[in-house]
Amino acid sequence: MTHSTVVGAAARDERVSAAERAYRHLKQAVLAQVYPGGHLVSEGEIAEATGVSRTPVREALLRLETEGLVKLYPKRGALIRPVSAREITDVIEARRLVELHAAERVWPRRAELCAGLAARLDEMRRAHAAGDVTALMAADRAFHATVVEAAGNEILTELYHRLRDRQIRMGEAGFRLSPGWAEVVLTEHAAQLAALRGDDRQAWLGSVAAHIDNAATVLRTLR
Repeated sequence: MTHSTVVGAAARDERVSAAERAYRHLKQAVLAQVYPGGHLVSEGEIAEATGVSRTPVREALLRLETEGLVKLYPKRGALIRPVSAREITDVIEARRLVELHAAERVWPRRAELCAGLAARLDEMRRAHAAGDVTALMAADRAFHATVVEAAGNEILTELYHRLRDRQIRMGEAGFRLSPGWAEVVLTEHAAQLAALRGDDRQAWLGSVAAHIDNAATVLRTLR
């Protein structure tokens, strides 16, 4: 391997690292609503925030465009795509299909599930008491994921995790902009856990379905 080859490989590695840094910065900002839907962000703005040149920024923006988070406008920058009513409907429908199926599947193993859900609920309560919305949302996602993963279907689990970015973005709006939504979520998750512990199958399935429906209602009112 020649010196020029080594230098070229190092440069490529640096470009990948810089592009990844720009990608993570912008994606996190979009998901956390730092850049809300409808906001136009320039390449220069991102380059300055991340300390990289415009070339890796363009690579990051192209990647985010394929994920449906931004729309590129040459010489202007990138428009952060707003969450549409259709996207909310599609995500809720996908969640309902996966989570209700998982709720059915885990019922025979409910005793094993209780400890994990109780731990996630405790994490949510501590985060809420501390006013840490980010930690609250992470624990909430973990509560839902615990049920899906316990169902034992790897393909459905993968599908569910692929919804993660969209759920984070929508969850930010729900928890930060809807007064009282956190308390509602805590109450509904507590009801789910109580149904499992009380061996009440209908209450368990009903509480899972009601929670998803209530989330859909909140998200639609925030548009």
